[in-house]
Amino acid sequence: MKRLFARTAALLCAAIAFSAGAQDFPTKPLRMVVPFAPGGGADFVARAIAAPLAKRLGQPVVVDNKPGAGAVLGADTVAKAPADGHTLLYTTPGPQMTSPYLMARLPYDPVHDLVPVSEVAIVPNVLVVNKNLPVHSIEELIAYAKANPGKVNFASAGQGASSHLAGELFKQAAGVSIMHIPYRGTGPALADLLSGQVQMAIDSIAAYKPHIDSGALRPLGVATVKPSPLLPGVPPIAQTLKGFDAAPVNYISVPKNTPRAVIDRLNREINAVLASPELKEQFAANGVVPQGSTPEEMAVLVRSEAAKWKKVIETSGARID
Repeated sequence: MKRLFARTAALLCAAIAFSAGAQDFPTKPLRMVVPFAPGGGADFVARAIAAPLAKRLGQPVVVDNKPGAGAVLGADTVAKAPADGHTLLYTTPGPQMTSPYLMARLPYDPVHDLVPVSEVAIVPNVLVVNKNLPVHSIEELIAYAKANPGKVNFASAGQGASSHLAGELFKQAAGVSIMHIPYRGTGPALADLLSGQVQMAIDSIAAYKPHIDSGALRPLGVATVKPSPLLPGVPPIAQTLKGFDAAPVNYISVPKNTPRAVIDRLNREINAVLASPELKEQFAANGVVPQGSTPEEMAVLVRSEAAKWKKVIETSGARID
């Protein structure tokens, strides 16, 4: 009886301590790890939400860029961090949805070591071609590629990057033979796209918009199911290729074993930030679409997107050594 009482008392004390810890959260500044270099779409969105999130939480939220190994370095940093909610991973599909199928081995378990908190945004991509390519629609591009095998190449920001996988998805959906040319970042890819060394690419609207406006690049379709207000008159690729969606989801995860009460607090505050008119206006000016979700909805999305990209990767044979 004494042993049972002692065990019950210990469990009760642990529950009280857990409840107090969750209630007091956060107790120190939060670190939001972004596994990409500064200046990209994910970095922009992370920084846009960091300040208002800090205000709601009552603690600073510091954005920490940790690029490397296809976003694996940053993801591993968070996976191995204390599970107290003070270290967040702001990321795109790589760490949990694509890297498991691109790499032979990961330093973390992509299914169990990271727990989704909320979807944050979609940063829409657009399919563009060099102005000298004689096509003005997705239908014409597909017809041209089929009639001229080997004459259309697509650029990406690197092997396994979202722009690479978007190109592979288009290639498979359209049934065309186009060659992938990987670069070390969007900048070098854009330079060769503008010069005509490569003919097409699918990447961030924000990166291509100035060159679309100047007439150097021609937009044929946005890679989201819905049109983008930043590119009026440019249809979704899905109008031609049913169901086509290559917009990289942006979301926040935390280490496994983070208390559910802490996850719920983070989810609540993140969704409140995303609902604010100020943030919506800032996002709209850059073509970013705020999303928001429950942790469960984001977990379902991780699984469905992982299944989609697994098929694309295995069909294409894409690998990162």
